[in-house]
Amino acid sequence: MSGGEDDLPERTIPVTITYLRMDQQPGRNPPPAPAIPHAVMRAEKPTVHFYRYLYNTVGERWVWTERRYMPDEELGEIVRDPDVEIMVLYVRGVPAGYAELDFRGLPETADLAYFGMMPDFIGMKLGPWFLHWAVSELWSRTPHAVTVNTCTADHPAALPMYQRMGFSPIRREEAMLRPMPA
Repeated sequence: MSGGEDDLPERTIPVTITYLRMDQQPGRNPPPAPAIPHAVMRAEKPTVHFYRYLYNTVGERWVWTERRYMPDEELGEIVRDPDVEIMVLYVRGVPAGYAELDFRGLPETADLAYFGMMPDFIGMKLGPWFLHWAVSELWSRTPHAVTVNTCTADHPAALPMYQRMGFSPIRREEAMLRPMPA
């Protein structure tokens, strides 16, 4: 039998992924700290449910799907790895963004695996400050380099912000993202 939904080709979105690298800690002064009550806290051994809340809320608009398809057990191994730090920016007690700092590649590289702001906090000028904070944390482990990647489905300011921070593109590749079913 044919003609059912299972026979439809899987929908994908073409993107360009840009891989960036920083070979020395930025010497620029950090952006001013937010003038509203805020804190950055590490989610120690986060539950998969909490991590998915962060990932899905930050990434929904930007087609972050890779970890949505990942089985809970596999995702839990990553986010609870002692060399992976999930850092959450809170504003007035509410999660405003998160950064996933991946130190598993040390001493060669530290990776900003994920970085983003919750939708309600985009445009409040928190992103540049939080990015500078996250990059400083990555450099605190004295890697040879810090890496990050972004794609054309991410926030349009992501690539320019990474470059202003001091990251340089090292390669690009074309890929297809598989969005979540409607």
